[in-house]
Amino acid sequence: MRVLLSTIGTRGEVQPMVALATALRALGAEARLCVPPDFREWVEGLGFPVVPIGPALRGTASGHGFRPTPERLRELAEGTVVTQFATLPEAARGCDAVVAGGGLQFAARSVAEAAGVRYVHVSYCPVTLPSPHHAPPPLALQGRPLAPDTADRRALWAEDADHVNATFRKALDSGRAEVFGLPPVGDVRGHTLGDQPWLAADPVLGPWPGGDVLGTAGPPWQPGAWLLPDDTPLSPALEDFLAAGEPPVYFGFGSIRATPGLPEAMVGAARAVGRRALVSRGWAGLSLVDDAEDCFLVGDVNQRALFPRVAAVVHHGGAGTTTAAASAGAPQVVAPQMYDQHYWARRVHELGVGAAHPPAPPTAGSLAAALRHALHPDTAARARTVAATVRADGARRAAERLLAGTEGE
Repeated sequence: MRVLLSTIGTRGEVQPMVALATALRALGAEARLCVPPDFREWVEGLGFPVVPIGPALRGTASGHGFRPTPERLRELAEGTVVTQFATLPEAARGCDAVVAGGGLQFAARSVAEAAGVRYVHVSYCPVTLPSPHHAPPPLALQGRPLAPDTADRRALWAEDADHVNATFRKALDSGRAEVFGLPPVGDVRGHTLGDQPWLAADPVLGPWPGGDVLGTAGPPWQPGAWLLPDDTPLSPALEDFLAAGEPPVYFGFGSIRATPGLPEAMVGAARAVGRRALVSRGWAGLSLVDDAEDCFLVGDVNQRALFPRVAAVVHHGGAGTTTAAASAGAPQVVAPQMYDQHYWARRVHELGVGAAHPPAPPTAGSLAAALRHALHPDTAARARTVAATVRADGARRAAERLLAGTEGE
């Protein structure tokens, strides 16, 4: 039994697929991953074959205020679909199922259809799936803002479907016809989602609001978040820093672009609340503002080992970091910039496990205010309570369902 796991995105999209691959291997199945080249060395180091797809993504975190023109966006959209049709058929050769993760997997279902194998679409956040209970997530590159609570959500999702069709349908239909001789599709988003998408999000942190996924046959299946087991030790230098004082505040913004003055804001906020600062470089290559002993800079780090030992986690609101902090019982401050990050900020606030920073560039003052809320004893206690509810078996449940469904076909 062999499964192709395909995604295009940053660590937040790739790591859940690696978690599913690990669960599949534990059940005796084989997993092959199709991911951006940034992650090839890491994934192959875990023992999985990798087919790289598209250009490296790490450089996208540099610069400020980057917004492609509409023409450039169309070129990028067509290019990613063409690349998928050029890469995925060979990657899927010999596979019994294709699992496509994230919102950019437009060719994967066509590849599975042509091969006659099972297809599953997976999302990592409820608001990325169409529902009358929430609006589409904001897309900064398209200039789409957060929708007001009074908005007609069905109308917004219809507009979103029109946009997806206008952007991707021509390239998708071309690839289907030229590569496989398949007919055109009418609704790109519905085609991509399939009959029943999977929602790999924790049901307490990110519950499905109820009802069907618009354009599909029913609600999503929600096994829980796909968490990657990780026994990587923390570095000796980081261990020394942790042992040298009270738990620090962790600041990490992953692959997100850094706003001007972000390092100064992070360190200034930590000092304002009397805490040490642990700063992640991230893809933006952040650095410390001085050589003081109350700050420490880290690169890639095992969050599951680190987060139980920090006072709070300040981050951008990616699904993976939100879940890792919640499962560790660490209070959070979420400073969202785009897409599903606003949803996770709201959920952290609603659950009482931290603070949602306003959707504006963080300053030392704004981060300090949010940290004071997150570090309150009541918030810390609530974070520990919620941690006990976070599922740890989501990836295994998904692997079991995938194998059972495929073997039954």
